[in-house]
Amino acid sequence: MITVSAPGKLMLMGEHAVVYGYPCIVTAVSERLHVEIEEIQDNQITVEAPQVKDTRFVDQAVIEGCNAFGITHRGLHIRTHSTFSHEYGFGSSSAVTVATLAALAAVFQKDIGKKLLFEVAYRTVLAIQGVGSGFDVAAATYGETLLYTKGGAILNPLSWDLNNQVSLVVGYSGIKADTATIVKDVAKKREVQGKTVSRIFEAIGKLVLQAKEAGDKKDWETVGKLMNFNQEYLRDLGVSTEKLESMIFAAKQAGAYGAKLSGAGGGDCMIALVLKEKKEAVERAIAQGGTVVNVSVQDEGVRIEK
Repeated sequence: MITVSAPGKLMLMGEHAVVYGYPCIVTAVSERLHVEIEEIQDNQITVEAPQVKDTRFVDQAVIEGCNAFGITHRGLHIRTHSTFSHEYGFGSSSAVTVATLAALAAVFQKDIGKKLLFEVAYRTVLAIQGVGSGFDVAAATYGETLLYTKGGAILNPLSWDLNNQVSLVVGYSGIKADTATIVKDVAKKREVQGKTVSRIFEAIGKLVLQAKEAGDKKDWETVGKLMNFNQEYLRDLGVSTEKLESMIFAAKQAGAYGAKLSGAGGGDCMIALVLKEKKEAVERAIAQGGTVVNVSVQDEGVRIEK
């Protein structure tokens, strides 16, 4: 039996624009999803996955992985467990996909690199969701903090340190968002308001590259300001909510450099970039309207546990 884990993710900047080829910045979180695979001899595939939304991603990962890695089997028993709830929007579907594929390769002693793992995982997620840029797949595969564009055309680790001088505070809104539906809604808006939405995406892409430069210099105050600008554009896209806005406002009032929603919007989480000494004050402010989720960031990518 092999156990593999993959991290969840937080989008720092670049939501929605990344779907259309613009860059984003994504980081892996300390909470991980674990997959155990054991080869059995009953010609059945059984999946126990109590902490993921459904087993479609596991099922599809087995199909894609066997085809891509040249695997034949006489039965598999697969178990998953997670240290985080799928409700948070941490990318549990991508994490379980990556971990399943990596575990499958390990059980059958297939030497695959992370590039092939990413490609097959991204293909698996698209087969289920139909839409997506793959940033969450990249975070689960490679870990750390990444500058990323759709399909992995750009996939560069950043030398940021978000666990030392500054912290990311994460607040859960209490509302589980449907990412695929929100992405499709934005696509419809782009069809109707093409020029306006395209200008928003272009502006977000520029903010991401400016934030990359500022973060490389450890100019966190500027990164925070750019996060605030990013949030304004997400609000213009119509993906923010009153609950998220309230939590974001509270975080900034308590001294955060910047705060914004993280992910597709419509619910899930917001993030705040804060100096270490202001972390507790910002957490208290966010807790007035939501739930603080205690995670660290820039965690390791997929790995074999045992």
